[in-house]
Amino acid sequence: MDAKVFVYAVHKDGQADDSALELLAAAGTLFPGCAPTALVTGAGSAVAAVAKELAAAFPEVWSFDAASLAYPNAELLRPLLVKALPAGAVVLLPHTTLGMDLGPGLSVKLGAAYVPDVVAADGLEGATLKVVRQEYAGQVSAHVTADVSGGAVLTVRGGAFRPGTPAASGRIVDQSALAEGLTARRKFVEVIAAEAGDIDITREDVLVSVGRGIGEQENLELVHDLAKAMGAAVSCSRPLVDAKWLEKARQVGTSGQTVKPKVYLALGISGSFQHLGGLKGNPFLVAINKNPKAPIFQVATVGIVGDLLELLPVLTEKIRKG
Repeated sequence: MDAKVFVYAVHKDGQADDSALELLAAAGTLFPGCAPTALVTGAGSAVAAVAKELAAAFPEVWSFDAASLAYPNAELLRPLLVKALPAGAVVLLPHTTLGMDLGPGLSVKLGAAYVPDVVAADGLEGATLKVVRQEYAGQVSAHVTADVSGGAVLTVRGGAFRPGTPAASGRIVDQSALAEGLTARRKFVEVIAAEAGDIDITREDVLVSVGRGIGEQENLELVHDLAKAMGAAVSCSRPLVDAKWLEKARQVGTSGQTVKPKVYLALGISGSFQHLGGLKGNPFLVAINKNPKAPIFQVATVGIVGDLLELLPVLTEKIRKG
């Protein structure tokens, strides 16, 4: 299949999000031999800066600079992309709140197949794309086929495809004229920053992150002991914040903090896309979970199947001796 593949690049403060390179890797895996084009929308100097950054990784970058696009609004992006994209285009979006908002309607407008939350590729045979999705909170891997002869819109789970080293000298194409006259009924109001805590986990190089698999609140002492031995900070998944075992400032995920550590130790964390969406930078990820089918093992560098209450004291003691 000779499809034109596009990647929607999310960015913030003039820098491309890590998901852009992950989607580039996903495009090469799902559609071998393709030359993906990056789509960058926004307003002002940020668009030019991100487009220039991505030109070092993508063969071609389309930039859309308009005041109405300062904040990514799916209600504006849908008609814009329908105007810009050629017939039969394949569009890759990050599986985030934006991607889930934008993707379904865009596929309808394009008359294209829609495949959400892709975590792996099963192959491409002619115009039939085979991918892997996860159901029931990652307990089941679903092998899905889609006819992409008329194009496709896919959302890709963060961390599912590891980016390679960027190596391109792409050209930048200004498509801003297509953004003229866009209107929407909903408008961006403001960003409310997460409340500050006693520690800023976004600045930590090593994080020991704990989820509901720890069992009881008193077992958190084992986690703090391990973090102290490693010289790391403690972070967590959402269930521990909801239970008020740890403060909101320590939550990693789409509804918490976005972190970029060098080492990430995930303890009793299943690996939902909401949690992995807050983990950037391709860290060395060690996962410990008693469920061998936990989704976290799909993205972990090292996976250990075992009981936290048995393993943590042993691991802490070994690190102290080392």
